[in-house]
Amino acid sequence: MFGVLLRQIVKRGTLVVVDHAGRKLTFGDGTGDPLVIRLMDAGVALGLTLNPYLKLGEAYMDGRLVVDAPHSIYDFLVLVLSNLGRNYPNRFMLFMASLRRLKRRLDQHNPVGKAKQNVAHHYDLDGGIYDLFLDADRQYSCAYYERLDMTLEEAQLAKKRHISAKLNLQPGQKVLDIGCGWGGLALYLAEEFDVEVVGVTLSEEQHRLATRRAAERGLSNRVTILLQDYRTLTQRFDRIVSVGMFEHVGVGHFPEYFSRVRDLLADDGVALIHTIGRLDPPGSTNPWIAKYIFPGGYIPALSEVASVLERSGLILTDLEILRLHYAETLKEWRRRFMAHRDIAAKIYDERFCRMWEFYLAGSESSFRFEGMVNFQFQITKTIDALPVTRDYMFEREKALRTVGIPGKLATAD
Repeated sequence: MFGVLLRQIVKRGTLVVVDHAGRKLTFGDGTGDPLVIRLMDAGVALGLTLNPYLKLGEAYMDGRLVVDAPHSIYDFLVLVLSNLGRNYPNRFMLFMASLRRLKRRLDQHNPVGKAKQNVAHHYDLDGGIYDLFLDADRQYSCAYYERLDMTLEEAQLAKKRHISAKLNLQPGQKVLDIGCGWGGLALYLAEEFDVEVVGVTLSEEQHRLATRRAAERGLSNRVTILLQDYRTLTQRFDRIVSVGMFEHVGVGHFPEYFSRVRDLLADDGVALIHTIGRLDPPGSTNPWIAKYIFPGGYIPALSEVASVLERSGLILTDLEILRLHYAETLKEWRRRFMAHRDIAAKIYDERFCRMWEFYLAGSESSFRFEGMVNFQFQITKTIDALPVTRDYMFEREKALRTVGIPGKLATAD
């Protein structure tokens, strides 16, 4: 049965499967360098046949599926997904995906208390893990590659410039950062634009480090980090920014999210929501990602967000789709993590390392072959809250490129 599934998928390239008894099967058209995987026990093939979207990651984590050198699990995923693309291999897999979608609102039910538990699962890991692969500012979201030869640090700074330019910030404004992470964007906005920033996070580790960073940079009077759910806030803000948090909201909470954004945003305010998105119609979360990496999370389709925005009383003033930027970001995260894999194993263990490698490899390949992108939604409450052309974005972004870090932006208007 597993052989039948692989023949449905692998049309180009060469895949060699060695089962637990040493038998070899070859799939594909014979082109390219043969990639060899080994199934270490009799149960692996059945699990992969019935539920590959969960069992592939589990088999790799547990050492029950091994990829022969010089190839890696990333190479295997590229071989499979470059053949498969955004399609399912057969009707059975499509049916299983439909079942997952039917129960997605239950899987993504994230009331205030449960949302904190889900965040802790991923973001309250030993902080040393994130130091192994993130940039020094701990930007844990899609970088912005103005050039493909940028370093990760340069691309993450470009991301902050790109987002802040769309906010059209003015000195003295109050800014809310929903899902502020370790505080990098909040600190950048306070330093460069002379604004006051309130960042909210549900991660105790992020709250602790972001608060410390603000104090160390002398910004405690202008950057406040709250260990609090955004839904409990009552203050109004001139600007709202949210980067990499909307993926944790859950489809059933989209109306609640945008309702809170509307209520927290000043009448002449501007919001910028940066989120992973899918080019396909609405779907469900990959079951391995939901179980091991981001419980309660969901990557939205554009149609799901647009339909909620239409009913929210908010105005979508600009939409940008970032293609392949996250693939390049993940490529560098994976390279750095693998370079420090021995340290990660000492912090946790080998199974954690294989889990994290599969997470980074699977995510990168999804952005290259499975229609994952990033959406940036610029939102207002009034039609005239921003200039009538996008020139202000480009002018501000250009001006920011000339400013050192740390520093303060000269007036660009």
